[in-house]
Amino acid sequence: MKLKALLTAVFTFTLLSSTQGRDNSSLVQKQEEARMTAEDRAKVVKLLHESEKEFFEMIENLSEAQWKYKPAPERWSVAEVAEHIILAEKLLFASVEKALAAPPNPEWQTKTAGKTEFLERVMVSRDRRAQAPEQIQPQGKWTLAETLSRFKEVRARTLKFTEQTDLPLKAHTLDHPFPVFSTLNAYQWLIYIPLHHLRHNQQIAEVKASTGFPK
Repeated sequence: MKLKALLTAVFTFTLLSSTQGRDNSSLVQKQEEARMTAEDRAKVVKLLHESEKEFFEMIENLSEAQWKYKPAPERWSVAEVAEHIILAEKLLFASVEKALAAPPNPEWQTKTAGKTEFLERVMVSRDRRAQAPEQIQPQGKWTLAETLSRFKEVRARTLKFTEQTDLPLKAHTLDHPFPVFSTLNAYQWLIYIPLHHLRHNQQIAEVKASTGFPK
């Protein structure tokens, strides 16, 4: 009887150990799936650099009159668009941090499936316009020099985080205030930053192409 009990105990321990091992392996696999791939990281870094380069080329040599010119009373000047880009980047990066501060969402894969591709498709299009939240509406009080300095500061933080983080960004989610986006994961909030920037670079180009833009 003692031998039978001993064999039963050994079998039970082996079975439990095997099950625990499979569970741990599954957990590790899920964490790996939730991290940025090399391609994910490279894509965001590339978009950050491209949007920055285009931004600088568009604004750094503008005169004061060009900087403040408004095509219409209700339209934003280049200065106001640039300010909005910076305020939005701060808010979007805060959304990344807020998502990461929340517990992992066990349904992240189903809740956020296809959202990255959706963002890449709709954010860079100017076909549909949206009202900016009050906290990122520009006041138009920054000089060009101030704007460039503020932009470099916030972009450096975003770029450093993107290049260095190894957190499971995709497992952490935060709901977007616009129902069309619904639940986004932290990686999607991160790639939102340069996509939003590229969208508004187009707006700057529209202002500069307007008929009354100072020469």
